Amino acid sequence: MPRSYSDFESPAPARNLLLEGARVVDPRSGLDQVVNLYVRDGVLTVDPREMPASADHLDLRGHVITPGWFDLHVHFREPGHEVAETVESGCQAAMNGGFTGVACMPNTEPPLDDAGRVQWVLDKASASPVELHVIAAATRNRAGQELVEMSELYDVGVRAFSDDGAPIRSTAVLRHAMEYAHMLGARVFQHAEDTTLSAEGVMNEGEWSTRLGLPGVPSVSESIDVMRCILMTQYTGAAIHICHVSTNDSVEWIRWAKQHGLPVTAEVCTHHLLLTDEACKDFDTDFKMSPPLRSEQDRAACANALIDGTIDVLCTDHAPHSWEAKMQEFDVAPFGVVGLETALGLAFTHLIPNGLSLPALLERVVYAPRRVLSQPPPRIATGEPANLTLIDPQTTWSVDPSKFRSRSHNSPFKGWELRGRTRGIVNRGLAVITDF
Repeated sequence: MPRSYSDFESPAPARNLLLEGARVVDPRSGLDQVVNLYVRDGVLTVDPREMPASADHLDLRGHVITPGWFDLHVHFREPGHEVAETVESGCQAAMNGGFTGVACMPNTEPPLDDAGRVQWVLDKASASPVELHVIAAATRNRAGQELVEMSELYDVGVRAFSDDGAPIRSTAVLRHAMEYAHMLGARVFQHAEDTTLSAEGVMNEGEWSTRLGLPGVPSVSESIDVMRCILMTQYTGAAIHICHVSTNDSVEWIRWAKQHGLPVTAEVCTHHLLLTDEACKDFDTDFKMSPPLRSEQDRAACANALIDGTIDVLCTDHAPHSWEAKMQEFDVAPFGVVGLETALGLAFTHLIPNGLSLPALLERVVYAPRRVLSQPPPRIATGEPANLTLIDPQTTWSVDPSKFRSRSHNSPFKGWELRGRTRGIVNRGLAVITDF
């Protein structure tokens, strides 16, 4: 295998690559079997009749190949905070985590609220095997008052709008944003939070905030805004997507909406499935995020909702921050944690063994994220473009943030022992294969 396949900075063209002996799993194509895949000029042949002798052979016995994973919620910080992350470093982190697609949030400086800025970001990622989508701001400067030029943004490929990092506080503005996006065939992503309730809170309001003497964020500050969004969906008929769900009551409102046939989708982050507010007891700011880590009841409700399909999407809310920013006191350090490079290992170590089947996981990380953005899902079938995530499900490894491809290392999972790791990706006619 040519060494260049392992070069993150310069992914190799997938011109003549044979992936041998892996278990190939694609529920949409009815595939779950050991089969060879041949990639010629970026196009797939499933189980080729003849093994091309001239191909670069990669022995993947014991591995799993799935359609390419997609993270629906990431922050790449460019423009404005390149010390924490750039489009390039964020795409490299995505490759290292096994993602062939990501959707960037608009809370950069300046924000991604016009077509020119969005196109600039898209151009920066155009040579990467990671397909980058932009979720543009819903209001100018993310100020929550005046809608952006949604039609112009739609014309450059935007299919979702959000003021993420903050909610759209005005219900009237939220209504108009939802209705206008709906006219275009797009949707609004809402960071659900009533800021008059969350106020200056820095962690979940409860026993641990009281013990630690830190101002709390009550769970109702999220669920009351989820309720507002659902009622507006019921009134307008316009779709909405609820970002980073973290509470039991939010789950119950989303379940109610789905039972009533409303166009509501939702996502949950890996950290809200595996951690609770007790993790903040040592004042480690790598456990400070928004929404905050919640109670065990909330964690379990979110995990069950992901399994039963109430929550559509598993994402990371990859939110890089510099070491200097996170080294501040807990109550002044910024919210956010990185997640692209640990999500796959955490899923194989902690989610699949606890009730989430592999096909269900793929629904949450391959199909549903793209469906929310009105994008066609990848298929593992002869004649289709190769869009693949290669996984070694047996490799064990320790999370060492210093080895991340991201520019930032603010991971709440540092030191965790995981089983399962990406071996590489193939997409957009390019391949990156990792040697452990």
